[in-house]
Order: sequence, then structure tokens, then C-alpha cells
Amino acid sequence: MSSRLTSESFGEMKLFSKINILVALVMAAIGLFARPAVSLAQTDEIQVYDAAIEDQGKFNLMVHSNFTPRGRSTPAFPDAVVSNHAFVGVAEWAYGVTPWFEQGLYMPLYSFSSNRGGSINGFKIRELFVRPHADDHTFFYGINFEFSVNAKYWDTRRITSEVRPIVGLHLHPVDIVINPIVDTNYTGGFKNLEFVPASRIAYNLNSSWAVAVEEYSDFGPLRRFFPGRDQFQQVWGVFDHTSKKVNIEAGFGVGVTAGSDKFTMKLMLSRDLN
Repeated sequence: MSSRLTSESFGEMKLFSKINILVALVMAAIGLFARPAVSLAQTDEIQVYDAAIEDQGKFNLMVHSNFTPRGRSTPAFPDAVVSNHAFVGVAEWAYGVTPWFEQGLYMPLYSFSSNRGGSINGFKIRELFVRPHADDHTFFYGINFEFSVNAKYWDTRRITSEVRPIVGLHLHPVDIVINPIVDTNYTGGFKNLEFVPASRIAYNLNSSWAVAVEEYSDFGPLRRFFPGRDQFQQVWGVFDHTSKKVNIEAGFGVGVTAGSDKFTMKLMLSRDLN
């Protein structure tokens, strides 16, 4: 009897320890990111890249789904998709070309919004270059390039692009990942690049489950950031589950500035196709 109680107590202590670590990570991330920090357009992909790519010769499909119960109700530009009550999604097709290169295609990119109803919003092509087998290294890195063709109600420019550097650490069981992203609409030169960083602190409960805090911002163009209250910033609570049939990432984000969507939810489902 005493042996069983000791075992149960030890298991409870381990669980309590993990909860304490998670709470500490959440509080640290909120303290780090809840500073005064408006995206001028909607987004289809709410994800921090960790340099993991598809195995060479493998196809993968990831379906991104985002819903904003409480968001910005004023269009960012005339006739733009409004985020409040909007459902936005995209199918992301990926192919592992080499151990360090993954080719991706986002199509179709669609939304159901309160002001436009159902709409097709464009497509994207991406090229992702990473340190091979990033999951096996303490320090990992990569860079992602995206080229977007946008509908006129999705973005003010027909052609836009993203450059997403990836830097991170696998500290077992904690992962720290930073994506210092810059966007361009090919006008105004270098100073017109828009700084839209994303970051993630994750705690791996085991090989199948992880919990994380993520942060997404839009500070505005490098030449002059938006005023603090007009910047977009959301802090997210997220969980990941990995299995042989389907991988799941889901979570909710809370806006901490006046220029942010107040509440957003995401669900990402992915699996290999061959």
C-alpha cells in the first residue's frame, strides 16, 4: 500500500512540476511581449516556423483554419475583408526536395467574412531552406521566402512577399524559436519593409504533446513604426499533438493593443500524403 501511494505521489509531483513550468513560461512570455506593439491586411497562416521540413521525396498537406470572434470591424482599406467574425483558411501543399529545401504552395486561400461573404483571396509560393534535420540539433536555423498573388480585397498590392529568418534552440524539454519576419509590397525601397516578427516558447510534455506561448506582431514599416496603440500584437496559448495519422496544432490568441484583433482561434491539421 505505501509503495503504491509513493508511486502515485511521485506522479502527481511530476505533473505539478510540469504545470508550474508552463505557468512560469506563460508569465514570462506575457511579461516579454505585452509591451505597446495593425496589420494592414488579413492573414491566412498563424504559425511560427521551427526549421522542420518534410522528408525528401515526401508530400504533405496542412490545412490552416482561423476564426476571429472578436476582431477589427473597420476595413484596413476600401472594400477589404473585415476580420471581425471572419473565417480564413488555406491549404498548404509541401514537398521535401532535399534534406535542406522544401517547396510549398498555398492554394486555395479563402475566407468567409461579414462584409464579403465567401471569397477566394489568392495564392502563395514558398521556398524554405533550413539546417538539415533541425530537430536533431540544439541550435537550428533557416530562411523562408514567400511570393503572394493577392485579390484586391485581400491586400492593397497585387504582388507581395515575405522573408522569414528562423532561429531557435532545442533545450529539451523547452524550445525557443524566433522568426524576425519582414514583408514587402515592392514599393518604397528597404525602409518600406514591414517588420512583423513572430516567436514561440514551447514545453514538450512528451514525444507527442507540447504546449506553447506564441506572439505575433506588426510594428509597421522600418522607416517609421506605427504608434504603439496602432500596432498589432497578439499573445497566444497553443498545444501541439503529433501522431501517425494526423498532426494537430490549435490555440487561441488575445490582442493586447487597440490595433489588434481581440480574440482569434486557430486549428492546423497536417499529414503526409505518401
